[in-house]
Amino acid sequence: MKGLVSRRHRVLRVRHVQHAMAMAETARARDEAEGIAANLERLRRVRGELFGVQGGATGASFASMQELASRLEQAGRQLDGALYDARRKVEAKEGLSIAANREKEIAARLKDRARVALEEWRENKLAALPRYRRMQRTGDN
Repeated sequence: MKGLVSRRHRVLRVRHVQHAMAMAETARARDEAEGIAANLERLRRVRGELFGVQGGATGASFASMQELASRLEQAGRQLDGALYDARRKVEAKEGLSIAANREKEIAARLKDRARVALEEWRENKLAALPRYRRMQRTGDN
């Protein structure tokens, strides 16, 4: 009986570590997605400010600004794809985290059940002890 409780406790510790690791991976994925979103916002701001220059522009400088705007637009599309992938990754990690938490809760309930069963077994053993002693004294084997 004690072995069962200790095994269940060991499983609970493993499940706790697995849940902590899943939560850390989820946080890491969220940070990555937030970083990509911040970079995308900065890129859009730079592109928006590119043509906000006051004054005259030569044809060469205007062509350079258009080239830069085109590259910034392309980089923005790539970041949009990366952000989409990062958000899918966050969702997947959150799913793993939820599953790990569920497994941890199941392990905790099983450990509690094993502990209750051990206590009941001990109480039954202690309750049977006086009856056993009486039977020995009277010779009623």
